[in-house]
Amino acid sequence: MRARRLLTALLGATLLAGTTTPAGATTLLVADPVSYVDPMIGTTNAGNVYPGATRPFGMIAWSPTTTKGNQAGSGAAGGYQYDVTRLRGFSLTHLNGTGCTPGASGDVPIMPFPGDVRTSPSADSKDEVFASSFSHANETAEPGHYQVGLDNGVGVDLAVTDRAGLGRFSFPRDKPANLLFRTSNSLPGSKDASIQIDAVHNRVTGSVDSGGFCGRTTGGEENQRSYYTLHFSVQFDQPIIGQGTWVDGTLRPGTSRATGGEGFTDAARPGKGSGGYVGFDASKGPVTAKIGISYVSARNAQSNVDTELPAGTSFGQVRSDARKAWQTELNRISVGGGTHAQLTTFYTALYHAFQQPSLFNDVNGEYLGSDRETHKLAKGQKAQYGTFSGWDVYRAQVQLLAFLDPARAGDYAQSLYNFAGQNGGEWDRWLHNNGGTHVMSGDPSAPALAGMYAFGATGFDVKGAFDSLVRAATIPTAHDSADNGCAIQCVGQRPGLADYLKLHYAPDNACHCWGSAAETLEDSVADYALSDWASRLGRDPERAAFLARSSYYRDVFNPKATEHGGYLQARNADGSWVVPFTPTTDVGFVEGSSSQYTWMASHDVRGLGQALGGTQPTVTRLDAFFHDAAGNWALKGLDDERYNPGNEPDINAPWLYDYLQRPWKTQETVRQLVTTVYGAGTDGLPGNDDLGTMSSWYVFAALGMFPQIPSRADLVLASPLFPKAVVHRGNGATITIDAPRASAATFYVQNVQVNGMATSRPWVSEAFVANGGTISYDLSTQPNTTWGTAAADAPPQAQLPDYRPVQAPAAAVAKAGPRVTSVR
Repeated sequence: MRARRLLTALLGATLLAGTTTPAGATTLLVADPVSYVDPMIGTTNAGNVYPGATRPFGMIAWSPTTTKGNQAGSGAAGGYQYDVTRLRGFSLTHLNGTGCTPGASGDVPIMPFPGDVRTSPSADSKDEVFASSFSHANETAEPGHYQVGLDNGVGVDLAVTDRAGLGRFSFPRDKPANLLFRTSNSLPGSKDASIQIDAVHNRVTGSVDSGGFCGRTTGGEENQRSYYTLHFSVQFDQPIIGQGTWVDGTLRPGTSRATGGEGFTDAARPGKGSGGYVGFDASKGPVTAKIGISYVSARNAQSNVDTELPAGTSFGQVRSDARKAWQTELNRISVGGGTHAQLTTFYTALYHAFQQPSLFNDVNGEYLGSDRETHKLAKGQKAQYGTFSGWDVYRAQVQLLAFLDPARAGDYAQSLYNFAGQNGGEWDRWLHNNGGTHVMSGDPSAPALAGMYAFGATGFDVKGAFDSLVRAATIPTAHDSADNGCAIQCVGQRPGLADYLKLHYAPDNACHCWGSAAETLEDSVADYALSDWASRLGRDPERAAFLARSSYYRDVFNPKATEHGGYLQARNADGSWVVPFTPTTDVGFVEGSSSQYTWMASHDVRGLGQALGGTQPTVTRLDAFFHDAAGNWALKGLDDERYNPGNEPDINAPWLYDYLQRPWKTQETVRQLVTTVYGAGTDGLPGNDDLGTMSSWYVFAALGMFPQIPSRADLVLASPLFPKAVVHRGNGATITIDAPRASAATFYVQNVQVNGMATSRPWVSEAFVANGGTISYDLSTQPNTTWGTAAADAPPQAQLPDYRPVQAPAAAVAKAGPRVTSVR
């Protein structure tokens, strides 16, 4: 196997060193994708990923928590920052790539300490005593396994199942050996925590009540609360010979129980909290901890570990089984050719995309609902999944999930429907585990579920979910008109819905939302998703009504915004435009500018093109969006007037040329992003991975295809990075992508065949995606400016009336409101 991997890597390096595959040659497919995964990619440059041990979609994610000298921080919102080489524990839960420092989850850091515990760890607010430095030379991170040698002399080795894990702690034999359970020290803080030490049975149990996501942002008081409880149960293979607990600054040697939380604010947390420690005889060798977790109860945590780690299970077996689980998931896409760095970037992106959603039910089928009651899996449901970063994942990640594993995506859709039902029928746009946090804007559940359904995820209560989302989009609620949590965490599912239905846009001075123009655009995208989904269900009245509503975003397009052309712009209830205005303004927008949001109307490129003056003016504007004034690529997100690859609102923009009869420009722009913005280093992500969204974008882009309209399953085309790729969809269909001449400099499409038939369309249909087949590319180093350029070749989009300029009052006297901070 090792020789085969080496041969594959060498062949890939040869193929992409400026040469092409010889005629008739066979491109070897990667046989061991796990060997190419580098969990350290994205641990700098605000990627906010974590490198620890986890399985695909696993509940447990056992990973280090680094520290910069602040017990209430970690250096990065994911809990780990590569250039911070000091840590204070190994936490049991993590989210991949979130923003909102100090982050989310990071529950129950466990810290090995080779010394006597003489003071309260909660009093060590600067992590001067109960923390350790380490060197990356002594660190190993691979799928399902993490190992590090700490400078304090302790070796740590972690491997996991879905809900449980084994930790081996090797202490210096001539020093005390203590394990600290910092039960209250979740990344965002905690409301309460508890620990119970049972030295007779060598067991520790406990829990933490946490939540608090984005609790330090504008309106964050809404989320300075607990909405879940994590329970844990640990069994040791060695006798406990010493113990103690602490509460706030008080150490209590010899005690076995403690309770107390830290709070959720920077002011409240220093010196607060509770936990406990247990001691062992280091001369007897490594201490192995067998741990299970549950969001329901301590009994379920014990049941989870008993089921997944039965007596006699070895560390090596757990590590091997985790690797096999990752191998199975990563083999859903087999690629051939490419350099080692490109293969590493690709399979690490797929690895990050498969870290979420996270398993949320226990082995007995129970899970914690959004109402904080215990529930059982719905009929036919195999798993309940938690966490939904809706504003992010609806643009790429859920589509990739449904593309590769429609059955799991169906369970995810059912999970979200279950949580909404437990929340009075309201679908939260950002679920952290089971808890609604309301973070960001729009109604992302509609395009997310419509997209998963379009890709073949049908294993959920489709009618119930559709009807629920339609009700939420048509009947205003009290939350929709409330300002609780605003701006960043407005509580309404459809903020300002009553005004949106009346005015056809969200008014800036009565929005009840974060970013009125952005809210209008997000709601229009969601409305098109409901229309498209309705057409699949034979629901013609809803299809027609929501299709008409999908054009409402046009009412915040000001054709006279600047002397150089029109832009999306915030409006007030009287119709006036919010001023002053420049294309770089973020007033009325969410983590982006008007210039960036103007391209987000993914379902209505034709209407947007008309608003911008026609095809050629639109192409000229789009060219300037990706280049500086001198014509050089400008793809680093350093200029608010241009493309930002590190955030979601404009990630569809590179694919718009396919709709504008310039597909070669999509090919060159996507390839430039793939090769210069993403990479194999710790900075290989352009920003927050946002629960795999950016990684999913890269996976699609490397395959040369993308779901530009998030609620549809037809894929617009660029060109593939690898000479060969085979996608195993999980529904029995296989899609083969052949591009034998693909190389670093060879990415322009000359011709395409789909199932042996020549096509001039820069897209493939939903039928092809559903049934599988072969796409064959003839690529060159020079663009073909005739292929795919007929108007009839353009991908499908909304069939809306021609654009008509909005009529606004002549006087625009409204003033922009205060600037709202980002959650990045």
